[in-house]
Amino acid sequence: MKKTHLIILIICCAIVYFILLSLLFTRIRSFNFPGTKAIAVIEIEGPIYESNTVVNQLKSYTKNPLIKGILLRIDSPGGGVSASQEIYSEVKYAKAKGKTIVVSMGSLAASGGYYIACPADIIVANPGTLTGSIGVIMEFPVVDDLMKKLGIQFEVIKSKEHKDIGSPFRKMTDQERQLLNETTLDIYDQFVQVIIDNRKITKEKVLQFADGRIFSGRQAQALGLVDSLGTYEDAIKITAKMCGITGEPQIIKERPKFSLIKRILSRSLYKLFSPLPLYLYTR
Repeated sequence: MKKTHLIILIICCAIVYFILLSLLFTRIRSFNFPGTKAIAVIEIEGPIYESNTVVNQLKSYTKNPLIKGILLRIDSPGGGVSASQEIYSEVKYAKAKGKTIVVSMGSLAASGGYYIACPADIIVANPGTLTGSIGVIMEFPVVDDLMKKLGIQFEVIKSKEHKDIGSPFRKMTDQERQLLNETTLDIYDQFVQVIIDNRKITKEKVLQFADGRIFSGRQAQALGLVDSLGTYEDAIKITAKMCGITGEPQIIKERPKFSLIKRILSRSLYKLFSPLPLYLYTR
């Protein structure tokens, strides 16, 4: 190899090395070092019909020693029972691993939106936030009469009598209604127990207001459902103080991509075609 070519090769390698070093340094700076000012914010907006996005963020931040606290910004009417319970479990796990968890409630943090807030160290609501709606709802259409008018029959082959319970193509029997009511009440009891365990409110007191009604943030504070009244910025300051951060904290926030069409369709599928129990505030 000619000397000129060797010099060019060395120069090129040096340039690549410094570019990679610069990118690595920038990456490290963006996350800061342990003991500095990093707070992660997870935004939970709209109906909760899937948990993967929020759970994955919680897992990532829980494992990251650079993150001192996690602020959940909730603006949701709730949604699916399973999705709400999966997020709730991950919030509890993050707290058990030593992360400071603070919830900031937006305009609405009801039903499943409140459920996932329960394990937080501090729940902050605006005075006018709508929250509560503690309960379970299961709803689906019955198009039996419409199908008959259209001359459409729907044949079902089933192994046992309750296999198609909740079918929109026939009327429900009294026995089936009782079975679904028992299931709904069991899931309701799970919600009540979450409040008892996390908010330290007696069962007798919880049952006095856990009837599906909504509360303002100020009413919720009087009942012990939230801890403090304040804005999102107030919640950030509270999180920083609890994490021992002085000055302006660094905010780490992901902006997950979502499809509005997918969200609308998923809600329609939940409510129209499956008799699924929901922790959902409906209007």
